[in-house]
Amino acid sequence: MTYLTDPSTPHDHDRRTEAVAVNLLTVVPIRHGRRTVGAYVMTAEGIRFQPAVDVTRIVVTALTTAAITTVTIAIAVAVRRPPAIRSVTMGPGGWVSLKGMQAPPMRSAAAPGRPWWARALRARRLVAER
Repeated sequence: MTYLTDPSTPHDHDRRTEAVAVNLLTVVPIRHGRRTVGAYVMTAEGIRFQPAVDVTRIVVTALTTAAITTVTIAIAVAVRRPPAIRSVTMGPGGWVSLKGMQAPPMRSAAAPGRPWWARALRARRLVAER
């Protein structure tokens, strides 16, 4: 909230500048430090506060937001990993076609038998063990 204070006060952050009278209209600009925050407009109908629009602040905020968004998108595109497999299509009869893919590597016989989570859950295999 901006208070109208006497210009002779030692505070620089809230200061009322001189009123400007034009015929039947009086305008009292209100400043907060070096920035004009609005003005009180006094007419025959009454007094109203007219806030000032800081176009520079709006433009700087919009440009900063656009720059941050652009940098975020650029980083996301640069970091994105390529897919593990190429395009997956549906073949005739409902089978899945992975064209251009190499066959997965065969599991070696020396691979450990069960993962830790299967042992912790005491899970049973769905396929018959040999």
